[in-house]
Amino acid sequence: MIRFIVTLALALVGGLLFTVIHSPLPWLLGPMVLAFLGARFLKKVKPFWPSYLRDTALIIIGYSIGLSFTMGTLKEMGQQLPSMILMTVLLLLFSALIAVCVSKLSGLPLPTVLMGSIPGGLSQMIILAEDTEGIDLTVMTFLQVSRLMMIIFCVPLLVFSPLFGGDRSAITESAEVSAYWSDLFPNIFLFAFVCVAFALLAKKIRFPSAYLLGPMIVTAILHLSGVSGPALPSSLLQFSQLLIGTYVGLLLRPESLTHKVRIIGLAIVSGMVLILGSLGLSAMLSHMHGVSAATAFLAMAPGGMDQMGIMAKEVQADIATVSCYQLFRTWFIFFAVPPLLKLAFKYLIPGAKAGKKMAEGN
Repeated sequence: MIRFIVTLALALVGGLLFTVIHSPLPWLLGPMVLAFLGARFLKKVKPFWPSYLRDTALIIIGYSIGLSFTMGTLKEMGQQLPSMILMTVLLLLFSALIAVCVSKLSGLPLPTVLMGSIPGGLSQMIILAEDTEGIDLTVMTFLQVSRLMMIIFCVPLLVFSPLFGGDRSAITESAEVSAYWSDLFPNIFLFAFVCVAFALLAKKIRFPSAYLLGPMIVTAILHLSGVSGPALPSSLLQFSQLLIGTYVGLLLRPESLTHKVRIIGLAIVSGMVLILGSLGLSAMLSHMHGVSAATAFLAMAPGGMDQMGIMAKEVQADIATVSCYQLFRTWFIFFAVPPLLKLAFKYLIPGAKAGKKMAEGN
């Protein structure tokens, strides 16, 4: 309990500090940074953050994203299915190319780097890595989490910058008056029950990102059926950002790495290159379908759907479009990537082991 209270205090201080300095998404970035620093420098009281708090935040975000779906949006997404396939494949191929370069420069086994470079698939890649012989789980997790933290940091700075025409003050003011606590009742009770129930059901059947997608799908179905759900107050959304940001901040453990400086440097460079590649793909997407630059970038950003959904709501991008592209990539990674990687690893891992033995012999 003491460790949790200390962590909560760090998260609150981080949120307030980043609010004071007018950072984009202060209640996501602030808790993430302070939790990360606390885990590094607090020796007597190690920060602790239970995973069910992150899961609770995902249910809230999933509900909020589900409210954005309309029949018109779904029809538009059906027309964009070929683009979803094309953009997802291009992003994954670009990620694989980066993994090959990082592997050659760092000397790390290609399978480990490849699994650490798959965008938006942290939970799936951890499960697959645990079942795959020859994968360095520590390095793979570090590459995934460091990329995620970079994206959570860099994407808001880009989206709120003049490059995308973001006026953060106006956006924040409009978000603050979008909903009130009194507007939640009584409809929120129905949605709270079904969202939690479908999150648990999705988890039971091993659905990808169950606590996010379960509530999102059931909320979208109810919303499209004419059962209107109340919009969430900005304070509740900020609270969910705090829960997610703190959890992400505690995931990164660079002290467990060997050759820290080299791996951290390559992780930062590869993350920046992947973000630049996403910018290029988003320009293609914006040109093909006429969506806004912010919508296209958030749709292609190699992060998680929960973080991209939060940002899309803040900048008033098309949340449904962003969610559909992110959702399609999540499903593609969950269903198509693992069997493809297992097939590739039949050839890559024996070669990596042989190379490692030769290096040890020399």
